[in-house]
Amino acid sequence: MRIEGRRFALLQAAKDSDYVKKIYGGYFNVYVEAFGEKGENWDLFKVYEGEFPDFNELHIYDGFVVSGSPNDAYANDYWILKLCFLLQTLDAMKKKVLGICFGHQVLCRALGGRVGKAYTGWDIGTRQVSFVKGVAPYSYLQHLEEIPASLTIIEVHQDEVFEVPLGAEVIASSDKTAVEMFAISDHILGIQGHPEYTKDILYNLIDRLLNLDLIQKDYAEDVKCRLEIAEPDRKCWEKICRNFLKGI
Repeated sequence: MRIEGRRFALLQAAKDSDYVKKIYGGYFNVYVEAFGEKGENWDLFKVYEGEFPDFNELHIYDGFVVSGSPNDAYANDYWILKLCFLLQTLDAMKKKVLGICFGHQVLCRALGGRVGKAYTGWDIGTRQVSFVKGVAPYSYLQHLEEIPASLTIIEVHQDEVFEVPLGAEVIASSDKTAVEMFAISDHILGIQGHPEYTKDILYNLIDRLLNLDLIQKDYAEDVKCRLEIAEPDRKCWEKICRNFLKGI
């Protein structure tokens, strides 16, 4: 059931790429298109520029989404430390917080977990993520038509969660990354992959990483070839995220 007038906030941790700005009008639109619904209000806070919601107005929001970022979640930039404090505050308030990629990692760090550079290097492309058997009956998973054993998701990261916070539960993993998803009660959800990404956004990102000499040409070409025949389960991931944020 939809509730009109709900308010959500995107805590954007990355500068808009030229491509995403041109095609989608910015990452904000990508996230709202993926997770938003008619009748809702979404606000944008560019936390990487030091733009944060007023701490006295956090109560007006029904949920928060922390985006991906090229920054390290374990870095000590002022805005990252302030973001950690904000996330600790939201956790204490039992506000819904969905962390995506960097957001997943910084959420983990803020609440007492451990993150760092992945020992196995970059993970770029699509990855099959398997749900842990016997996981607690989280409502946002139960409301899928049927809970699949695994789902395919787009991944772009070279950092990962090593240890989840006290009280957190690992709810999905992959052959590459042990903590693909974690949850705390029904108000915290971290997802290492990118449920909001489309394949064209990923193709452009691969080109940018290549131009910055952050990945090798052979690796980039191999990922692109595999992407041609791979399809992420975007609709299913979007439903999980929407169900979580809306308390379904």
